[in-house]
Amino acid sequence: MSVLKVMVLYGGKSTEHEVSVHSAQTVCEMLAAQKDKYQIYPIFISKKGYWFLQQKCGPQTPQDVPVTPVLRADAHVAALDGSWAVKADVVFPVLHGTNCEDGTMQGFLETLDVPYVGCGVLASAMGMDKEIAKLMARESGAPILPYRVVSKFKPYDHAELEKWVSQTGLPVFVKPVRLGSSVGVRKVKDLKDLHEAVAFALQFDTDVMIEKGVDHAREIFCALYGDETRVVSSACGELRSLAGEFFDYNAKYIVAGGCETKVPADIAPETAAQMRRDSENIFRALRGSGLARVDFLMDKDGSYYFSEINTLPGMSHTSLFPQLFEACGEDYGRILDRLIELARERHARKAALSLSR
Repeated sequence: MSVLKVMVLYGGKSTEHEVSVHSAQTVCEMLAAQKDKYQIYPIFISKKGYWFLQQKCGPQTPQDVPVTPVLRADAHVAALDGSWAVKADVVFPVLHGTNCEDGTMQGFLETLDVPYVGCGVLASAMGMDKEIAKLMARESGAPILPYRVVSKFKPYDHAELEKWVSQTGLPVFVKPVRLGSSVGVRKVKDLKDLHEAVAFALQFDTDVMIEKGVDHAREIFCALYGDETRVVSSACGELRSLAGEFFDYNAKYIVAGGCETKVPADIAPETAAQMRRDSENIFRALRGSGLARVDFLMDKDGSYYFSEINTLPGMSHTSLFPQLFEACGEDYGRILDRLIELARERHARKAALSLSR
């Protein structure tokens, strides 16, 4: 088999820029170790959206070569000075958040007509939007929590929202609709803090979700990979915050030892099995392909609710996605191989479709 040229994209115009770089370092390291299978091209995307070819995946350096994506028969990316160009066999986006995980980059890669790892445009966009993802989850049969959504450009009735929160019961969680890694999320335990939390979340997105909280909820996760023909789900895992009341950005990325992971989660086998079925059904309902991680909230009585789906979850050695599968005895390197195979298979199926009547 010939060596595949794999372009790894990371960084990006997102609040999750640094998380993306950290994930990509693991992916590049693992793929580069298979020199007989892959030739890696690490492409760093700055917070301003500029592309750079790096010698080694990581934060930006003065040695990085400025490059640009191109629509050419012989190349997908070329150096600005014309000294270098490459036509990739597959692109591996290791990107999180706005402009990266929401279908934007996926649509751009479709325009370049290059195979790429992960969900397509539609699944990425729906998965990134917490409200649409919840609606799709509910349609697939998974339980969800009551919620409301307010918009930055449409004044909302403060008194009506307060009434809904009072009737639903505190606490509630206020979160940007289209962001990940718990950016902009606040837990509201007192009604007087509600509108300040909404204003804070609206700094990060134009729409904000106010969702009934599960106080001291257990956060349970299930990872997935596959396509419409076969979806493989992982063991369920649990993440516990040691640095706050819930698993926020601070606990995830700032505080050393801010959280602890338990895989498999200490839950009833029948509950874990149902969570895995729900995860697979949600993935299929969104027309997912490639990989994802589905997050649930569990109440003290054992009831659980769909929280969100991440169509490009963290992929470093310490991230949940590899940990969940390794707990099932699956090799992470083999999963990366399979993700690349799935990308190429999907592109081939699409290329076989007729474009004329």
